[in-house]
Order: sequence, then C-alpha cells, then structure tokens
Amino acid sequence: MPTISPITSGLSASSTSGKEKPNDLKDLEIDQFLQLMIAELTNQDPLNPMDNTQLVQQIGEIRQISATTQLSESLLAVQAGQSLTTASSLIGKKVTALTDDNQNVVGVVDKVTVDVDPKNADKRTYNVHIGDKSVALKNVREVQP
Repeated sequence: MPTISPITSGLSASSTSGKEKPNDLKDLEIDQFLQLMIAELTNQDPLNPMDNTQLVQQIGEIRQISATTQLSESLLAVQAGQSLTTASSLIGKKVTALTDDNQNVVGVVDKVTVDVDPKNADKRTYNVHIGDKSVALKNVREVQP
C-alpha cells in the first residue's frame, strides 16, 4: 500500500476518540478504510497509477476484516446462548460452588441472572442463585441431580 500518512492524519483528527493513537491503522473501521482507499485512488499519480493487484488486495483485506468481525460477533452470540442454557439447566439441581469470597456453598439452584457490564454489553456474567447467595456460573464445582 502506498504511503498515506497525510490522509490518515486528517482522517484521524476528525474521527477518532481520545483513546486512539492518530496513526494506529489496526484500529481503523471498515468505513474509514474505504475512505482511505477512495482518497488514495482519487489522489494517485495519473502517470503512475495504482497497480490492479494492489486494489484487489485491498478489497480482499476489506472482505477479510468484515468476515472476521461477523465471525467474532456470531461466536459471542453462541457463547452467550450456551452459557445461559447451561446456567438455566442447573435450576432445581443441587450444586457445590464457590462465592466471590471463596466460601463453599451447597444447595439447590433457585434462579439464574445475567449481569451485563455497563461499559461493554458483550461482557456478561452468568450467575446461579442458591438461596440468598449468588454465584458466578464459572465457580460451580459440582452438580448433582
């Protein structure tokens, strides 16, 4: 890919948050990537245009990024569904688990709750409730019928 630092700097100043580095290309979103590619095509030297293989390579990169993003989102959804199904299947069963303060809890699961991180909706904690104790699903050590 030809050097695009002037375009990247101008684009970053208008579209990135304070958390990102101005020239950090790995954090570009698809729309930003397309804007860069279009700017590159419109500003290229007419006597030395971009090679078609470079253009095809960039389009392939866009598709790969998009496919990877979709796959990640699908896997997160499958994981969330599986965790909820697993936790729900414990309702009415006797379990042994550890609380957050490392105390052993034994009892029958009454209900299941899901805590969603307010900063990241994809980050969830699945909890089983044993009486008045709430235990993270990952801390369940034994399940009995």
